[in-house]
Amino acid sequence: MIDLQGVFKRYANEYREKHNLPLKVLKTVRAIEKCRTAEMGGHVDECNECGHLRISYDSCRDRHCPKCQTFAKEKWIEARKKELLPIGYFHVVFTIPQELNYITLTNPKVMYSILFKAASETLHELGKDKKYLGALLGFISILHTWGQNLLNHPHVHCIVPSGGLSFDGTKWINSKKKFFIPVRVLSRVFRGKFLFYLKKAYDNNSLKYTSGIEELISKNVFQAFKNKLYEKEWIVYCKAPFKSPANVLEYLGRYTHRVAISNNRILSAEDGEVKFKWRDYRDKEKEKVMTLTANEFIRRFIMHILPSVFNKIRHFGILSNRNKNTKLKK
Repeated sequence: MIDLQGVFKRYANEYREKHNLPLKVLKTVRAIEKCRTAEMGGHVDECNECGHLRISYDSCRDRHCPKCQTFAKEKWIEARKKELLPIGYFHVVFTIPQELNYITLTNPKVMYSILFKAASETLHELGKDKKYLGALLGFISILHTWGQNLLNHPHVHCIVPSGGLSFDGTKWINSKKKFFIPVRVLSRVFRGKFLFYLKKAYDNNSLKYTSGIEELISKNVFQAFKNKLYEKEWIVYCKAPFKSPANVLEYLGRYTHRVAISNNRILSAEDGEVKFKWRDYRDKEKEKVMTLTANEFIRRFIMHILPSVFNKIRHFGILSNRNKNTKLKK
């Protein structure tokens, strides 16, 4: 049965020869190729009763490897159990327009950081507003950079408790059953904050400009580009609340340690082509089969290899590390 490791073993060498890849990408691809093979080393287990020997090869532990994420996911979820509150939770998703894709691919660390910052500040600011809740929020944010077709689609999933801690820290304030902030309000505030920080990054010369976006170096062109983004309606949506804290954990398990494509979606890799299953959300969520050249498949996958030491799961507000022993306990 073919998996991501099998695809890389068959076609990654050819891809490496044709492209000048960053060291981080080279290390990740090589780690996935070697995962749980003799190249990684391992250990021998011996049965005390019959003497049967079993060789176990070591895992690469790379966060982009489908084989290594199950254990990491379970360990992370176990640590979250003690942080769950006995209330409902909402799921809010912040997505940036596709016009920003080129800039994001060239400047992943800067743009993903802006995405986290804009989404978190939007929730904090509106949560504090007495018109909506008037309390201090806490939430977990998870970055995903892909769509089902493996193309670039940066978005942040936020798991938000249905309420917050009062400003004086003495009581819990419950939200309405439906999400307490209108989606349109979320969208407008998020758009404004994201574009503010994008302009700040531009003014600070924090952005790089490669083929496809070189014209943005011009201030007039950048300003026109930003104005067009202000005119667009940005996509923010809220899913129905979870029924119980247990449902939250189950859901988080599907999202937190997911990689761009799981092994069970890959159907075949032969004759220089890779076939995989994908769900087309624009066509009534129908499951389809996509066929790509091996080179294009690898190109799409490595787009989603995150910058080194970049944290894709973040805790904010009363769920942040500095508040867990104080505000969360209250």
